[in-house]
Amino acid sequence: MISKLRRSYDERWYAWAMIAPVVLVLGVIVVYPLVQGLYYSLTDINEANMGRTIGVNHIPASFTFVGLDNYIDVLSGADGEFYARLTWTLTWTVACVALHYSLGLGLAMLLNRPMRMSGLYRVLLVVPWAVPVFVSAFAWRLMLNKDNGVINAVLEGVGIGGVDWLGQPTTAKLAVIMVNVWVGVPFVMVALLGGLQAIPKEQYEAAALDGATAWQRFRHVTLPGLRPVSSTVVLLGIIWTFNQFGVIYLVTEGGPFGSSELLVTYAYKLGFANVRDYAMAATYGTIILSMLLVIATAYRRTLDRRQEAAA
Repeated sequence: MISKLRRSYDERWYAWAMIAPVVLVLGVIVVYPLVQGLYYSLTDINEANMGRTIGVNHIPASFTFVGLDNYIDVLSGADGEFYARLTWTLTWTVACVALHYSLGLGLAMLLNRPMRMSGLYRVLLVVPWAVPVFVSAFAWRLMLNKDNGVINAVLEGVGIGGVDWLGQPTTAKLAVIMVNVWVGVPFVMVALLGGLQAIPKEQYEAAALDGATAWQRFRHVTLPGLRPVSSTVVLLGIIWTFNQFGVIYLVTEGGPFGSSELLVTYAYKLGFANVRDYAMAATYGTIILSMLLVIATAYRRTLDRRQEAAA
């Protein structure tokens, strides 16, 4: 084994030298925090017992190892927060990813057709994705304002009463979904547009000659041709949306009454707001990571089985 590693190093020392800095950086900013977080999730560490240095005085750490107690408290529902947050997180993820893909595909198909000023339309449609998330979030927060927001002004102008978008649980959830769709659709559109342009036109011509309708061409040519791009886009969309911190925190801050709180924003508040419960924040973070790994693995295996069946 050692001889193989030595021979590999002798033959590819330049490649090892090039990736060494990347491996080092990943180890420092990813692996070390991950291992530390896993350890903290097995303790009762919080702001009071973690230990600190104040001036010349050092207060030693007094937290203890508790094993899987934190995970039992969370997964058993004893903390009273996990399953309510999980239900909303899954609902949020499914709704946003479905809207991202359907709207992105529709826009991509429109832009894939010959039209005047198509380049301008592409630039304008990409703007929501190019603008920093905090700018988009604050802009939408102003537009959703109950008293002076543009959206309520339009609703009142057509005879519909204004809506307290950010003050009621249901409307707040609809509002953050709307904002996240606005932010995320351009990426899906650009990715799917590239996939559409990679599908050979001869396939559409052959299908048309065989008498296929527009729907049949879409179903049997467009969707199969987009499958490689679609699988990647949907998987990335699930991961990004499940962990979407910025939109929730900047638009509603998890309110009202915690109704729009995702797992990731709740974990943040546990670790950085009020009494800082680092152990439970690390526990939530580990559970979120585990869930995403399970979802991603199951999704990829499902796609692989479908591809094998189609082949």
